[in-house]
Amino acid sequence: MARPRKFNEQDVMAAVRWKFNETGYHGTSVDDLSRATGLSKGSLYGAFGDKEALFRRVFEEYCARSDEGAAARLEGPEDQALDRLRSWLQASESYQGRRGCLLAKTTAELSWENDAIAARSLAAYETLLDSCRQLIEQAQRAGHVDPSADAEVLGGLILTTHRGLEALAKAGVDTKTRNRIADAAIDNIALTVSS
Repeated sequence: MARPRKFNEQDVMAAVRWKFNETGYHGTSVDDLSRATGLSKGSLYGAFGDKEALFRRVFEEYCARSDEGAAARLEGPEDQALDRLRSWLQASESYQGRRGCLLAKTTAELSWENDAIAARSLAAYETLLDSCRQLIEQAQRAGHVDPSADAEVLGGLILTTHRGLEALAKAGVDTKTRNRIADAAIDNIALTVSS
């Protein structure tokens, strides 16, 4: 009879995600994961499979949360769509941006060598692009963005700004500067400043 597990699976997955985000897939050994989780290699393998299986699970969960966040931003009054985009671009003072986004890091590290990771990364980015486009369309219907503007292109501009702001955060650019850039990105597509 198998012994019952003596660990919290969510805690283990959070530790694994943290470690992969910190050092990347190739830079993380099974020993590193064992130290991060407090579980032996045998326990990790027995419960979750090998390093690749662990990473795929962490990455899928991360992408699913990104997809859920994109969908959640669509909820709300259309006349607040630009405010929701602004909030997404802005960083709080407590934001720990040096570690960065697992989606961006994984795309850069693995998409060239792993077709499954490349496909999941693309799907996550397409979801983000689509949500940005829809938020621009909401703002257009509310009269806050030029209705003749290309919502898909403006949505892409917002997503690109978000990715760039993340890179600046990782480089150590201060929150105030990044938030001024976020404000400029929104204010420059708005017919009127919405905040």
